[in-house]
Amino acid sequence: QVQLVESGGGLVQAGGSLRLSCAASGSIFGINDMGWYRQAPGKQRELVAVITSGGSANYADSVKGRFTISRDNAKNTVYLQMNSLKPEDTAVYYCYADVRTIVTISYDFWGQGTQVTVSS
Repeated sequence: QVQLVESGGGLVQAGGSLRLSCAASGSIFGINDMGWYRQAPGKQRELVAVITSGGSANYADSVKGRFTISRDNAKNTVYLQMNSLKPEDTAVYYCYADVRTIVTISYDFWGQGTQVTVSS
């Protein structure tokens, strides 16, 4: 089976920075897209950032210029560097990965979520 384990969440003041990590392990032939969603209480889940296996990244407009997604394919790990954090960034952040558990078929897997709280 495949597991995604997240780390790096916490409490930070507005304007501060955090770096989230998400490492995939298990029966992995390869990983296609990896990315991050977030969900605040009572609000819609939104896609924050996604990165392809080749390193092409896309971001939600709300985080462009502040967040950077990256990945280390050798470690099956995706990162989210979050700078200039705002209170509206407060949410539970979930990583996901499109994992090829066999050569020709891939499945989506999700991390357990990590809380990011930005104080105003």
